[in-house]
Amino acid sequence: MNAVFRRRFLAALVLGGVVFTPALGAPPPVAQSSDNSRYASIVVDAASGEVLFSRFADARRYPASITKVMTLYLTFEALESGKIKLTDNLTVSPRAAAQPPSKLGLAAGQSISLEDAMKATAVRSANDMAVVLAEHIGGSEAQFTARMTAKARELGMDHTRFTTANGLPDTRQATTARDLSILSRAVMRDFPQYYRYLGLHDWFYNGRDYRNTNGLLATGRGYDGIKTGFTNASGYNLAASSVRDGKRIITIVMGGRSTASRNAHVAELMDTGFEVQRKRAQGEQIQVAQTYFEQRGFGVSNDPNPPVEYASASSDEDGQSMSATSAVAYVAGPPPASLPTEVTPPPSARAAPPRAAAPVQRAEAPRTPENLTASLNGGTTMTTRRAATPTRTATREAASQPSGRWMVQVGAFRDEAVARTWLNEVSRRFRTQFTQAQRDVQNADGWYRSRFTGMTQAAAEAACETLGERRVTCMVIRPS
Repeated sequence: MNAVFRRRFLAALVLGGVVFTPALGAPPPVAQSSDNSRYASIVVDAASGEVLFSRFADARRYPASITKVMTLYLTFEALESGKIKLTDNLTVSPRAAAQPPSKLGLAAGQSISLEDAMKATAVRSANDMAVVLAEHIGGSEAQFTARMTAKARELGMDHTRFTTANGLPDTRQATTARDLSILSRAVMRDFPQYYRYLGLHDWFYNGRDYRNTNGLLATGRGYDGIKTGFTNASGYNLAASSVRDGKRIITIVMGGRSTASRNAHVAELMDTGFEVQRKRAQGEQIQVAQTYFEQRGFGVSNDPNPPVEYASASSDEDGQSMSATSAVAYVAGPPPASLPTEVTPPPSARAAPPRAAAPVQRAEAPRTPENLTASLNGGTTMTTRRAATPTRTATREAASQPSGRWMVQVGAFRDEAVARTWLNEVSRRFRTQFTQAQRDVQNADGWYRSRFTGMTQAAAEAACETLGERRVTCMVIRPS
C-alpha cells in the first residue's frame, strides 16, 4: 500500500577485506550486505539447469515488466503454431491506450503490426503494446493472463500467478526468482528463432529510435537478453543472459535500488558464474558453486529480515532519473541447509509436497558479512560487540591503544566516485558523530574503502552504535 511506503536512503554496503586469500589466485572474499527485503537472486547454468547461486530464490516477489517475457512467450507460441503472423495488423483498444507509461502512446483506434508491437514490448517495455498483444491473442487481457498462469504451471513455475499482461502493480501477481529463471530458460529453449527480440539493442519506429531498457546489452560482455522490470513495490528487476566461451548463464536479480546498482550486481554475479565454469573446465573441482560464491561475499548476511526500502516513484524503468552514484553491491544472508541443483524439477518431484524451508541455524553459519570483514580488516562490528560479552577484556585491552587512531568503515566499492559520494552522504546525515573525524577513501586491491579516521575508540564505537540503530552498516577498525 502506497500509504505506508517508507523511504530510507540506505546503501547496500560492501565491506571489503584484503588480508586473507582463501586460495592461490583467487580474490579475497568480500563480505557484502543488503538492507533490502525485496532482494532475491539466482544464477543458473542455462544448459544443465544447475543452480550456481541463489538467495531468497523461492520468496514471493513482484515481477514488474519481466511479466512481458511470458506475454511474448505466448506470442511466440501463437506464431509458431500459425495462429498469428508477424504481419498482422493490431488495433489499439481504449483499454490498451489507457495504460500508464512506459508506453508507445498510440491512440485508441490506431493500428500497429504484430512484429512492431512485439518490439515495442521487448525494447521499449511498452505497457500498452503488451495489452494489445494480449487482446489480439487471447480475446481479452483477462483471458490471456489466465493462459499465462496456466503456461507457468506447465513450465514448472509453481509459485507464479499472472493477472496483468504488462506487469503493472497488482498484489495478486507474484513470482519468484527461481520461476523467472525457469521462464528465461524456456523462452530461449522453446523459441530460439524468436528469442532475438528479447535482445534487440534498439528499435526505430515512426521517426524515433528507442533503446533497450537493458543497459547490459551494450557492454560487450556477451549479454543477449532478456528483460528489465520496475515498479515501486518490486524495485529494479532484471533477468539477464550472457554467453561466453560457448557457455550460457542466466542471472535473475529482483528488488534492486536503482538501474545502476542492479546492473552492477547482475554483472558481478554473472562474472562469478563464468569464473566457476572456467575453473571447472580447467579441471578444478568445484562441486558446490554456492560455496564458491559465498567465499567471494555473496549470500552472507547478518539480518534475514531487514527493513523495506521503496524505490523512487520519480524514476522510470530505464532509470534515467536515478543517480549512478548509488551503484553498490547486494547480497543476502545465510543459505538454506539444502539447495536445489536444478531449476526445473522432474514431474515426479513437482508432484511431491513442497519442501519446507530449513530454519536458519545461526550458530552453524560459517560467517556473517560484518564478522568476516572485521576478521579481514582487524576490526569489529556493533553486532559482534553486543553478542560477544566474553570479549570485554580484550576490548578493555584495546582501549589502551593511543586515542585518535581508530577508524570507522562504512563501505567498500569498486568505484572511487561511489565510495566518496557515500562517505560524504554518511557524513552529512551523521555529522554529529563525525565532527572530529577525517574523511578518507583508501584503495586496497581495487576496493575503495569509505572510512572516517582520526577517532578515539569511544567515538568510533558510539558512532557505529548510532549508525546501527539507523540500519546503516558500519565497522570499527582498531589501530594497526
